[in-house]
Amino acid sequence: MGTPAFDEYEHPFLIIKDQDHKSCLMGLEALKSHIMAAKAAANTTSLGPNGLFKMMVDKVDNVTVTNDGATMRDVDCQIAKLMMEMSKVVILAGSLLEEAEQLLDAGIHPIRIADGFEQAAGIAIEHLDKITDSVLVDIKGTEPLIQTAKTMLGFKVVNSWHQQMAEIALNAVLTAADMERRDVDFELIKLGGKVGGRLADTKLIQGVIVDKDFSHPQMPKKVEDGKIAILTSKHKLDMTINYKALQKCEKEKFEEMIQQIEETGSAPDK
Repeated sequence: MGTPAFDEYEHPFLIIKDQDHKSCLMGLEALKSHIMAAKAAANTTSLGPNGLFKMMVDKVDNVTVTNDGATMRDVDCQIAKLMMEMSKVVILAGSLLEEAEQLLDAGIHPIRIADGFEQAAGIAIEHLDKITDSVLVDIKGTEPLIQTAKTMLGFKVVNSWHQQMAEIALNAVLTAADMERRDVDFELIKLGGKVGGRLADTKLIQGVIVDKDFSHPQMPKKVEDGKIAILTSKHKLDMTINYKALQKCEKEKFEEMIQQIEETGSAPDK
């Protein structure tokens, strides 16, 4: 057993003796360890529309109940992370690795196994090209795409907001898509959240969001057709003359405001 300790965030951890003498897995043992992690990620009971929810407990005993692959892929093993990102073929990949483990036990070299998988993938792709039907997508008639997006959302979104979230996702992709190149740069799509509100408040902003606080409470909350200067460095007033010019401008602005009040017939206290 190790000695319990706490980090600067009060998270507990164990200090295990002789940890520096432990060696990393190598060779066949390392391969089998990765295969075991991948098979765990390919657990079929968590996948599909009838997938079951799983209870996950992290190292500080925080409990998460989910059947969302994006949540489940938050694991330590890099191979398991790779598997979770291949969500469409995760079951097939897990089955192939299970067969690969048997070939390793039979003494076949890993490179020979990888070459065999690569040849099999080429044959499968050729067959898919023969049986695949092309579907023309009309940007003006997006209902089939919305239905596809709703299916992909699955249990990630409550049914009440399926339509709204599907439309937002589709419009975001179409905005960032290059139709001529048949490509989408997903780096152009960013997700941002704010504390409070509801899921129904989600909006698609076709522009740039600058998440900054107001420097003054009297600044306008909304500006129509405004011009924005984006500086790559802080604006500094280094010279004394600049400060004097700023003070003069501020004084003139206040005098203008006072003059407007006096023109209304008000008599401010002096």
